[in-house]
Amino acid sequence: MSTSPRFLRLDALRGLAMVWMTVFHFCFDLNQAGWLQPRQSFTDDPFWTGQRLVIVSTFVLCVGLSQAVARQAQVPTRRFLRRWLQIAGCAVLVSLGSMWMFPNSWISFGVLHAVAVMLPLLRWLPLGAVGWALLGTVALLLPAFVAHPGFDGRWTNWIGLVTRLPVTQDYVPLLPWLGVAAWGQAIGLGLLARWPALLQGPLPAGRPAGALAWMGQHALSWYMLHQPVMIGAITAVGWLLR
Repeated sequence: MSTSPRFLRLDALRGLAMVWMTVFHFCFDLNQAGWLQPRQSFTDDPFWTGQRLVIVSTFVLCVGLSQAVARQAQVPTRRFLRRWLQIAGCAVLVSLGSMWMFPNSWISFGVLHAVAVMLPLLRWLPLGAVGWALLGTVALLLPAFVAHPGFDGRWTNWIGLVTRLPVTQDYVPLLPWLGVAAWGQAIGLGLLARWPALLQGPLPAGRPAGALAWMGQHALSWYMLHQPVMIGAITAVGWLLR
């Protein structure tokens, strides 16, 4: 089938992650501009690293949940590939843009790169809910027990079995993050089989929930545009205040 109804609760959850991400990035941009005092360490301070963990986990979990919905809706391969090309293309743009802004710490494998690799696995691996849960558990645990310096290079660290974290503005390797997406698919398949109302039910009344759902429906566009807009605005205000 070519069309399917929106799962507004899932859209709203994704939108919530996007709002939190936007606030997080705005604080990061203010810090880069020297407007946060004292200066913050977004790579070491648990206050910031913990937020990033929750934001990325929520977003990647939604990727798995969305693919469970797509499986049930039997989304055509052409539609899937069109969306995949959009995500992969945006991942390339993120890498190119980060090369320009952060030449010493550009993004070679961030969240969009990870999603582009995960999506074909989530769509075509012939697993049920239990199989996805098992795969997710292995993917989550494997980096803690298997690591080798051979995976530390720029062309291999995307796998995730590194002995040291790379210097980059964003790093979301396949392992362990495939585990979060796989568990999202497992949860989604389980909910759709037993308690579909938890995903398909109506949103709470009011504009905030609707706004979150709208943002979740346009997550890729928002992801690509919010940083250039915020950085441009901060730069313009900085010029005006000189």
